[in-house]
Formats: sequence, structure tokens, C-alpha cells
Amino acid sequence: MTSEPNPAVEPQQAVDPNPAALAGPLDALDRRIVAALQIDGRASWRRIATALGEPERKVARRGLRLLESGAVAVRGLVVRGETVILRMNCRPGAVRDTAVAAARRDDAIFSYVLAGAADCVAELQCPPGELARLTLDDVPALPGLVAQQVSPVLRYFRTVHEWSPGILGDDEIAALTGEAARPVDGVEVPDVPLAPDEEAILRALAEDGRRTHDELAAVAGVSVATARRRVESLTRQGVVSIRAAVEPALLGLPVEAMLWIRTRPDEVEEVGRLLVESPLVRYAAVVMGEHQILVDVTQPSKRALHAFLTEAAWVRRAEAVQSHLVVQAWKRSGVPARGVSLFPVAGE
Repeated sequence: MTSEPNPAVEPQQAVDPNPAALAGPLDALDRRIVAALQIDGRASWRRIATALGEPERKVARRGLRLLESGAVAVRGLVVRGETVILRMNCRPGAVRDTAVAAARRDDAIFSYVLAGAADCVAELQCPPGELARLTLDDVPALPGLVAQQVSPVLRYFRTVHEWSPGILGDDEIAALTGEAARPVDGVEVPDVPLAPDEEAILRALAEDGRRTHDELAAVAGVSVATARRRVESLTRQGVVSIRAAVEPALLGLPVEAMLWIRTRPDEVEEVGRLLVESPLVRYAAVVMGEHQILVDVTQPSKRALHAFLTEAAWVRRAEAVQSHLVVQAWKRSGVPARGVSLFPVAGE
């Protein structure tokens, strides 16, 4: 399987980066296929069809259409550093440029434009010992930036690569998780020396997480059996996580918000536990700064979001909450949105 080309479209052009704006929500079977790929991005169509109780040809046809359309992308997210959250405020008219510049960074996991006190937010990977360079040199060089706040991530309750939005039943999930390695929730960089063939495999998976073992073997110059072992080992050790990236709106969840939650230090763990009881929480992490927990939550409506912010069990343990709607996502799970060139625009 070949990877989907990235069109080199300048962000200043009239391109909507959100596939949800180009098509309505997926139908029930498409959503279930996407949910299966979120559990194991490399699962075969046969295995997915068996888990879902659907004909293999039908699942393969639907799945390939989803991948080729760009509605869903399966990529390998390679861990290269510890993660930090970057909150940005920009000069008027420069928010798009700043968010796109953040998304273009190789170390960016996500980059969102927000409605609220902060203009945009991004999660970046920072190699050990490089926080000073990132904070003092790299981030201030982003175009249009007026103010920044860099907050290291201390712990994850859930990463976006773990997100499963409650579409599949327990039996279906169990049928898919047998061979799928669980993402590593710690913030430490895996101390794993990599051979040249492993680096080649990682680069290939970052382009297309569903490349076959035959294709990976050809890229790395090793046998198919060795390529299979390398993928299993790298995934198990937390060096790479292979999952599906998709716009929540395509799954019937068009409302997305980032929450900064302040609570008592001794309540942080309990608040985090209560938050991830909801399958609609895509991401929850303990961060440094005035607010201890950062959350990315999706909902079917603003009414449902209001209920989550006022009636959920975690609310009683929170001292303060800053909520921001996500109005545009330029990168998710390391996958750039449509319309984002990975290369700087001429003149930048």
C-alpha cells in the first residue's frame, strides 16, 4: 500500500483543512472500521471484518476508500522526545500562520486554533536537554507570535493515540487488541538504540503505518521475518505507536474543546481518573503551570459539552476551568491537515 501524497498547498490559499467540512459524518459501518483502525492501525482487513462480523470484501473496500480519501490516515508516531504543551497568543491576523508554522514542525504532534484566551495550542516533542533551545530560540521564531507559555507534560491519563470513542462493543475490541501493543503513557523517551534498518522502518511507518511487512523489508533491506520482528519490537518498546488519525466530526462528534483544569494537588489523580471514564475525552495529561490538567474532549453538541462542563463527576473536584473551542485543527497525531505543506512557503 502506498502512502497518501501530501499536497504542497500554501496555507494562505482557500483550502479547508478539515475533512469534516468536505463530507458529512461517516455512516455506521465506516465509523466502526475507523474505530477498529484506532485500536490497531495495522490490523488486516480480514481481522477487522471478523471482529466486526462483516464480509471481508466489504470491509476492505470501505477501508481502502477511507484511506484513499484522506478521511482517515494511519501513521506511525515515533517518540523522539519528551512532550511539552505550547500555548500561543498571536498578533491580529496572524493566528493561521502561527498555527500552521507549529504544525509544520517535525516534532509537532498536534496544532489547533482555539476560540478563547489562547489563540492556538500545540504539543511538541522535545529531545532531552533541548528545552532551553526550544523555549528561547525555536518557539519565539514562530511567525506572528506575541506571547508563549511552554508547559512540560508530567504524566498522561490518556493520549490521543489511545482514544477509542466508544463505537465498538467489548467483544469487538477484544478481538482487535490481541496483537495490538498498548501505547506507552509515560513521558520519558525510550532508551532504545536503533539500528539503521530500524530507522528505515520507522521512517516508512511515519509515512504510512499500514505498509506491509514485504514493503518494510524492501525499504530496510532485511528479510520479511526480520521486518515483522522489528515492527513488533519497536511497538512493544514504545518507540512507535501506530494508530488512525481522524477528524472527530466524521465520527459524529463535531464539537471539540481544550480544557485547562486547576484542582488541589491531592485531587489531580482522581480528577484524571474521572475524566477518562468518558470515551469522549480524547486526551488528558498532567502539565506544569497554573492549571494541572489539560484535556481534549469531543461532544456531539454544545449542549452536551455544557453538560460535561457542569454536571460530570470530575467538576465537583475542580477549582477552576478554562475552556476553549477548537475551531481548526492543522495537525492531529502527527498527521498534517489537508492544505498544510510540510515545507516552508517561499519568502518565509
